[in-house]
Amino acid sequence: MKRESSRHGRTGPEYRISVSFGVPLDFAFAWCTDYTPEDASLEGESYQRKIIERTPGRVIFEDLEEADDGWNWSRDVVILRPPNRWHMDGTGNRRDVTADYVLSPLPDGRTRFDLRWSRRPKVPEAKKLTRTEREASTMRAWKRFAASMEQDYHRSRRRRTK
Repeated sequence: MKRESSRHGRTGPEYRISVSFGVPLDFAFAWCTDYTPEDASLEGESYQRKIIERTPGRVIFEDLEEADDGWNWSRDVVILRPPNRWHMDGTGNRRDVTADYVLSPLPDGRTRFDLRWSRRPKVPEAKKLTRTEREASTMRAWKRFAASMEQDYHRSRRRRTK
């Protein structure tokens, strides 16, 4: 279903994914919103990230990545809405993006992660992905994040019991 609306600042098609995390909601929120320069390696990507500002309610960061046809740059402003949601508006030289992230508790201490986003390319895309391909690519990234988050959670639990 393609939406071309400007509701909540969205333009272009809307994408959605859901992932289950094997960690409690409070840990997931803290982990997901702790943006760092190391995030690229967790995603298996090569961009460089610089944190511009970090306050209790907002994080601003810039990403820069070299591509075959030049540089990809973006600046993302993330509004934190604890305990379970955050919103991101990103502006870049090749695309703008708007995203909403929501965490919901699941049984057995797990957490459901829902991501809804839209993007507006500013230049013709070299490799235009279908909705299914874009959602699958984003799902793979978040499953890698989930595995890393779960490892961090188990390490933190072992440290507390020592």
